[in-house]
Amino acid sequence: MEPRFLLMADVAEQLNVSTSQVYHMVRSGELPAIKVGGRGQWRIERSKLEEYIERKYAETAEWVRSNPLVEPDLD
Repeated sequence: MEPRFLLMADVAEQLNVSTSQVYHMVRSGELPAIKVGGRGQWRIERSKLEEYIERKYAETAEWVRSNPLVEPDLD
């Protein structure tokens, strides 16, 4: 069984980004997370990460629709 919560380093590895980029996504509210323990360590729920990824796919698809690839004129 997979753990419910992920470390920031785990999320960084899955998204192939740096831990500091994950920290920024969390602190900006882009990626929901919680602070746990006396030292306030960040944890990201696996389901929230999956929702984030799906949201990014939707945003990217919208961006692609709004910014069509224009073929260069070969004439």
